Amino acid sequence: MTSKPIIVVAGATGSQGGGMVTALLEDPQQRFAVRAITRDPQSPAAQALAARGVEVVQADFTDPTTLKTAFAGADGAFLVTNFWAHLSAAQETQEIANLAEAAASAKLSHVVWSTLEDTRDLLPVSDPRMPVLQDSYNVPHFDAKGEGNRLFTAAGVPTTFLNTTYYFQGFVGAFAPRRAEDGVVTLTLPFEPGKRLAGVDVDDIGRTAFALLAAGDTHVGRTVSLAGDHLTGADYAEIIGEVIGETVRFEAVPYDTFRALPIPAAEEIANMFQYYGDFDEQFTGARDLDELRLLNPALRDFRTWAAAHAEALKAAIS
Repeated sequence: MTSKPIIVVAGATGSQGGGMVTALLEDPQQRFAVRAITRDPQSPAAQALAARGVEVVQADFTDPTTLKTAFAGADGAFLVTNFWAHLSAAQETQEIANLAEAAASAKLSHVVWSTLEDTRDLLPVSDPRMPVLQDSYNVPHFDAKGEGNRLFTAAGVPTTFLNTTYYFQGFVGAFAPRRAEDGVVTLTLPFEPGKRLAGVDVDDIGRTAFALLAAGDTHVGRTVSLAGDHLTGADYAEIIGEVIGETVRFEAVPYDTFRALPIPAAEEIANMFQYYGDFDEQFTGARDLDELRLLNPALRDFRTWAAAHAEALKAAIS
């Protein structure tokens, strides 16, 4: 048994949880022991964590009994759910309820909950500008998490609410630039010209969550809204072009055009980008980059991230 406080990390084999594990392990003061929860401790990703000295335990977000066992004896936690694994706001809500109940049962002293704004606080579903999804949501993967914040509060869990945002990693994934028929590399997004898109290096979610936990109870009860940069689509294209050494243009796709595309969750994604654009002032304005860098001095802006991922950006272009 370790004498160090144990931090439970949900989603430890994924992007956010993986960044949190790394931040904990790379702490120069080695203040915490790390317990990763996963559905399959025998998976290669879980075994890789074990090889790094992480305690790996089995738990399923849909099974409260396994969660209570996994949280037993822990001091704190970084918690995140994965809407994209099932695309169901109802299931995500139940998973959040199970996590909150387990955290309360274990009497954790501090939870950092990776969440998002409930878009309905600014855009009632009665507003006709975007379609209502799954009966009662604008952007289900935002709204279910934002609604879930209240479950932690109601359960009496000492929580810091960490609002995340669009990952820079999207530019080497689903939203990587493509070479158009005229030969020009083109960054295509369902996003209005001139609007700002708050983005973040996914690894900074873990680094910021670590800083929140390492500060003890200083940030309990706070909402911290995270980003590493606030840029327009044209700004992102220009920086990518500088990094890869050729011109990249930005092309905006109308929201309704994107919603009609035959791709999974097209309506969800278009609604998300419309929310970013329509509420640029409120959403982006809530993310004070100077204040965030006081909390996490290593917070990367997009130019720094892009320079570090130049080869990946080049490879993603097709």
